[in-house]
Amino acid sequence: MGGASIRPLRGAPPCGASQRRGAVLLMGPTGAGKSDLAIQLAREFPFEIVSVDSALVYRGMDIGTAKPDLDTRRKVRHHLIDIRDPAATYSAGEFVADAAAIMEDIWQRGRQPLFVGGTMLYFHALSAGIAALPEANIGVRAEIDARAAMAGWAEMHRELAVVDPDAAARIHANDSQRIQRALEVYKVTGHPISRLQRSRVSALAGVDVREFALAPLDRNILHGRIQSRFEAMLAAGFVEEVRALRERSDLHAEHPSMRAVGYRQVWRYLAGQCRLDEAGEQAIAATRQLAKRQLTWLRAREGATWFDSAHPDVASQILNALSEGGISQW
Repeated sequence: MGGASIRPLRGAPPCGASQRRGAVLLMGPTGAGKSDLAIQLAREFPFEIVSVDSALVYRGMDIGTAKPDLDTRRKVRHHLIDIRDPAATYSAGEFVADAAAIMEDIWQRGRQPLFVGGTMLYFHALSAGIAALPEANIGVRAEIDARAAMAGWAEMHRELAVVDPDAAARIHANDSQRIQRALEVYKVTGHPISRLQRSRVSALAGVDVREFALAPLDRNILHGRIQSRFEAMLAAGFVEEVRALRERSDLHAEHPSMRAVGYRQVWRYLAGQCRLDEAGEQAIAATRQLAKRQLTWLRAREGATWFDSAHPDVASQILNALSEGGISQW
């Protein structure tokens, strides 16, 4: 650790002991080195890692997601990995509910959650909360669709403007799906969707949160890491992993799991739609675009402290930031 003065916690309080509820958010683009750093942090502090990655939830998707191996997960406890079959779906709302329950369990055992990943929608939902909206009502939707078939969606948009002007102002008159949903929510609950969306409760309300953003300051370093990581995935058997998934009768290219970056491009290669080298180029380009979007999301998080993941002493920097930030008092 470069000889830095680090003050790690000396063990955790016993179960049921009084402690502050804290959480650390380690965010960054794909390829930034978050997973390795998280392991180092968990060795110094009583952290358990909570994955914030929409692809790591799926079983059998190991190589293309750079999933921590079983030995690593035995040494440091991880959560929200391998909890869904690839044919299933997993939403931001489900993530928040699962994360809230896991945090409670971790705190009860005298430890603290370390959220690690790059699915920025999940981080946003965790912090901002999820609106308590009703499930889809097939009957109400059919009624709205029937009226739209007669009057047109522009007229339905005008009706929405009467009952929920805020939602109508945000939704384009041609956006039939969102118009339908907003009208459906109003008909089912009697409340405007815009009001319900404002009444969100953060899962981190009352929690002492530390946010760290991890990314190389030099974008070329990140691009190089992304390319090297994909090449390593190919060498580790990524094509064979996707082939095994593709041979399943219940999976197709439009499943959310198979639309993950890398999987989507290799699936196209296996379907004979492109050469392997073309699939690789497309996957690397798509991953770089994903990283760009992740960085855009991160810059909007005003409470995050940024660290250069390419700095040789970045682990010590973050460890010291945690110690000096009062983590030892949790």
